[in-house]
Amino acid sequence: MTILVIEDDVKTGDYLKKGLSESGYAVDLARNGIDGLYMALEHDYDLLILDVMLPGKDGWQVMNELRQQCDVPVIFLTARDHVDDRITGLRLGADDYLVKPFSFTELLLRVRTLLRRGVVRESETFQLADLQLDPLRRKVTRQGVNIVLTNKEFMLLHLLVKRQGEALSRAVIASQVWDMNFDSDTNVVDVAIKRLRAKIDAPFEKKLIHTVRSIGYMFTEQP
Repeated sequence: MTILVIEDDVKTGDYLKKGLSESGYAVDLARNGIDGLYMALEHDYDLLILDVMLPGKDGWQVMNELRQQCDVPVIFLTARDHVDDRITGLRLGADDYLVKPFSFTELLLRVRTLLRRGVVRESETFQLADLQLDPLRRKVTRQGVNIVLTNKEFMLLHLLVKRQGEALSRAVIASQVWDMNFDSDTNVVDVAIKRLRAKIDAPFEKKLIHTVRSIGYMFTEQP
């Protein structure tokens, strides 16, 4: 799962990224409200951790504009500890509000709680043609046959399925699945796609993972 931290304090931001990464999450970090809002709207994050006092746009502005376009879970993490601040954050649509200084263990528990809710809220069993993907149970079937995937293969397929019909570049795939900047000399995406095709497409007549020339890959029924 991917988390975006929007935090201008260098020490706090680096601490959060390191701690959450070591806890198994892919973490991006924005140092100001303008970049944070742009990243939140451009990428499909599972959760945001948002400070209030930010340069460019403050956390209130980011939250207000974010809620006009998406419902990603948000935790405010801020030194603003007045009751009115908490009320403002929650009224703007935040899911939780934690005051600095904070316990990382407590933050991690809140993150896990919200992500569990997010999976349930997301709900969905995705389906295309005869393939079904259940994110909650981490189960993939095709024509009723259970398909066993590695963790990265599941994340890759989940991304393709969620954005079915879109041509996804190798850079986008690398960023979302491996939390890395894509290097043209690296074939990690192509190798992963080849392995996924061997399980998802090769045993079946209809192919669902298609190469989009000069761009990347698309998940669709159409050839």
